[in-house]
Amino acid sequence: MLPSASSVFSFVCLTGLLLALSVSEARAEIVFFSTGRTLSIKEHMVDPTDDGKLILTLRSGGEIVCEPSIIDRIVPDEVPYPEPEEERPAAVAAAAPAVKYGEIIDKVSAEQNVPANLVRALIQVESAYHERARSPKGAMGLMQLMPATARQFAVADPYDPAANIEGGVKYLKSLLQRLPVALALAAYNAGEAAVERFNGIPPYRETQDYVARILRLAGR
Repeated sequence: MLPSASSVFSFVCLTGLLLALSVSEARAEIVFFSTGRTLSIKEHMVDPTDDGKLILTLRSGGEIVCEPSIIDRIVPDEVPYPEPEEERPAAVAAAAPAVKYGEIIDKVSAEQNVPANLVRALIQVESAYHERARSPKGAMGLMQLMPATARQFAVADPYDPAANIEGGVKYLKSLLQRLPVALALAAYNAGEAAVERFNGIPPYRETQDYVARILRLAGR
């Protein structure tokens, strides 16, 4: 028996509604900074505890706290954010923020004998080059240093770009001296204990994606 016209119409309407809902859920916001840069975020809110500063929630997790004065406008993001596998190694070189701290990265990387392209890729994935980035777990700054790591490498102000990069590169160097590149990156993300416990990259989706993204961006 063929379905009636009314049942077909109802099915089409329901399907359209579900598709519309799924599309709306995929949308977020685009922040237009006064510098001309843009950033796609999950959402934003005013921080009631910090003199009206804005909290920008990143799609990958974590937050950026900033002054409203550095933002021109925030509009709905109508385009789905590209999945990590669509990233290209050239993205790091093409990103404007990489130029902003390029001299610091090159200088510190050369001093510590750590590949600068690896550091650039790590910063891109960790904070998207936002020096005020803060994760839900308390990681801070460009290279997302945890408080204990910042103390270990004498980083007095984790939100100072030069200090953060120096501490982060020194930490990365300490991992690279003991582990292959992929495992060093996994330890940077999930901790050395997790790498030791699983005798390799931990079976965490976040860590596995993290390592793959950095290696891809660094062209390795």
